[in-house]
Amino acid sequence: MILDEYILTLPSSQNKLDIFKGEWSSILPEKYNLQTGGTAKLFEDDRILWAKKVLGHPYFSSVLELGPLEGGHSYMLNSKTNKVISIEANTRAYLKCLIIKEIFKLKVDFRLGDFNNYLKTCSDKFNVVYACGVLYHQLKPIELIKLIAAVTDKLFIWTHYFDAEIIKKREDISYKFSALKSMDFEGEKYYYSEYSYKTALEWNGFCGGPSETSIWLTKESLIKALNKYGFTKMQFNFVDENHPNGAALAICARK
Repeated sequence: MILDEYILTLPSSQNKLDIFKGEWSSILPEKYNLQTGGTAKLFEDDRILWAKKVLGHPYFSSVLELGPLEGGHSYMLNSKTNKVISIEANTRAYLKCLIIKEIFKLKVDFRLGDFNNYLKTCSDKFNVVYACGVLYHQLKPIELIKLIAAVTDKLFIWTHYFDAEIIKKREDISYKFSALKSMDFEGEKYYYSEYSYKTALEWNGFCGGPSETSIWLTKESLIKALNKYGFTKMQFNFVDENHPNGAALAICARK
């Protein structure tokens, strides 16, 4: 019933968050006393703190963020002196980002659409690109790395990767992965597994890619692709072979 959509309590930031009650992945910093029901500390993320230290704080710089999800990392990248463009394809996630922007008055340009298509037509250059939690949701991850390389010399990636020995020991998630496959892209061979989201697609708070499956590169293929497109200086952190969803790592890469 449409009348159920009306809010009759005093206006508040909590009311805004409750529009998507039960759909949040992130938890807000405790000091704000605002509840989302999420659990991921994306507004106080050590991965972003590390990337800012290694690649330089984004003051007085232009930043491109791919897949902001709920605006947690956008909140951490925001400042009065920089320019942040943040592109999200998931309409519900995009609206959550706008709620966060309104609550915290973020100076972030959130855009709704596909960042692959944006990069294909982009003539701007960015001081740094943040691609946290997006590469393993792609159907063409190598092409995405190539597109990123055309707009920046500095890149932060956090991603899952496929390791057959690790996955075969994980009965809880191994059924979501195909056997190891190979593909050729611009004269190079890369190895990957096709991942299926399965029942995760049934949740309104789903935070994966736009297709029913995605491509998880092996770690070796990921590094090979970064090198291929000029990111030859890399620092690694947050390597976690026991992550609940599969092996993961963070990379700060420079040309």
